Amino acid sequence: MKRSKILTLLWAVLAAVVLLTGAIAAPILCRSFYYAHIDALDLTEQIGLSETEIRRAYNEMMDYCIGGDTFSTGILPHSQEGASHFADVRGLFLLDLGLLAGSVAACVVLFVLTRLLKRRCAPILGRGPGFWAGAGLGVSFAVIGGLAALDFDRAFVVFHHLFFPGKDNWLFNPNTDPIIFILPQVFFRNCALLILGLLLVGCIVMIVWDFVRPKARP
Repeated sequence: MKRSKILTLLWAVLAAVVLLTGAIAAPILCRSFYYAHIDALDLTEQIGLSETEIRRAYNEMMDYCIGGDTFSTGILPHSQEGASHFADVRGLFLLDLGLLAGSVAACVVLFVLTRLLKRRCAPILGRGPGFWAGAGLGVSFAVIGGLAALDFDRAFVVFHHLFFPGKDNWLFNPNTDPIIFILPQVFFRNCALLILGLLLVGCIVMIVWDFVRPKARP
C-alpha cells in the first residue's frame, strides 16, 4: 500500500476542521447548556419572566439562527436593528454547521477513496495527521484562549469587530431589544470556555492516538 504525505496533510486539515466546527456547534445545538444558566444566573428573578418564557424566547431566536425563516423572541419585543444582528449571526451559524457537515462528508469520501486506491498516510517528521491536526489547533487556541482570559470584555469586543465588521447593531439597546437580558455576557464567556475545552480535549485525544496507535493512522 503506497504512502503519501499529501494524504497526511489532507487528513490533518479535515480533522482540524471537523474538530473546530464541531466544538463551535456544541453550544449552538446543545440547548440544555443554555437552560442550565437560567437557574445558575437567577435569570427569572432578575428579568421578571418565567423559565418557560425565557426558554421560549431563546428557542425561537435559536430556531431562526440555525435555519428558521422568521425571527422571533417569544413574548419579548425586538427592533429591526436587533433582528438584523441575528440575521448576521444566522449566517455565521449556518456557515459553521455547513462546514461541519461538509468536512465530515469529505472524511467519509476520502476514507473510501484511500481504501479503493490503496493509499496510506506517510508520516511527516515522524508523526501522522492526528498529531499535526491536534498540535496545530491546540497551540493556536491555547494562545487565543490565554489572551482572551486576560481580558474577556476586550476579547468580546474584538470578536464582534472581527466577525461583524463595520456594524454596531450588536450593541443592543435593552429598551428596544430586551432579549439581551436573557443573554448575559457570562453566558457567552461560558460558551467560549466550552468550545475551548472541547477543542483542547479533542486535540489531546488526537495527539495521544497518534502516539499510541501509529498503525491506526488513515
